[in-house]
Parts: sequence; structure tokens; C-alpha cells
Amino acid sequence: MKAGELAQPLPTVRLDDSALDAARLITAHGLPGIAVLSEDGRPVTVLPAADLLRALVPGPVLDDPSLARVLDERTADRCAADLARRTVREVVTKKDRLASVDADATVVECAALMARTHSPAVAVLGRAGGDLIGLVTAGHLLEVLLPEA
Repeated sequence: MKAGELAQPLPTVRLDDSALDAARLITAHGLPGIAVLSEDGRPVTVLPAADLLRALVPGPVLDDPSLARVLDERTADRCAADLARRTVREVVTKKDRLASVDADATVVECAALMARTHSPAVAVLGRAGGDLIGLVTAGHLLEVLLPEA
């Protein structure tokens, strides 16, 4: 099976979109991350859901997780409101190139790239690094690779 057959046409966001919109798309579609496009529509990177969680949690709590116990629900609500004021560009921590394959890549090539780049998904691009065909998520790839019980 080839990447082009596995690719799912999933939602995307642009660098200047709201980080909250990205989070909502990820949750609505049950995704481990979302493809990020540049202003001209070219794939840039995959924004993992974990990066959005990192953006939600106040810095001092990231440094000292024991502080999380003292935060109340109102503080959590303010954290979510803060996400609405930030762009995808501001929360992307993975600044390296997009994990991508062409449509003819094998299942093993996709798995190796995900493992090497720690990416929850790989983008499947058309010929010669062209347009985004879709994403292959780690969960979907595991479904294909694992034998049925």
C-alpha cells in the first residue's frame, strides 16, 4: 500500500490562524495533530496536539508541575482564552521542515519518517513536492501495519 492510498483529506490551518481554531479542529476530528500551511497554501509543518497543550499550560506550571494542583477552574478558563489570542505560528515548536512523503512512498517509509521526526502525522504531497494530498496519521498507519486480532 502506498502513501497516496492511505492519505486522508484532513483539515488544515495556516500560520496566522488562531491557535484555538487549530485546537478545535484537532478535537473535532480526533487528530493527533494538524497540517500547517503557509500563506500561499504550501505545507509547512505538522502542529502536534501536545504543542497546543503546552501553549495552554502556564510557564511556571511547565517548570514545576506541582503548581498545577493550586490552579482553579477560572485559571484554566483564562488559559483557554489566551490560546484564542495566539496564532498557530506562535505555538508551533517544531521549526524544522515538514515531515512529508510523496504519494508513492511505502507504508514502511511513512512509519520510519514518523519515528525519526517524532511526528504524529506525515503529509502526503503530489509529484515533485506539489500540493498537499492529505495526511497519514500514526493511528491510521498502526491500523494498517498491525495484524487483525
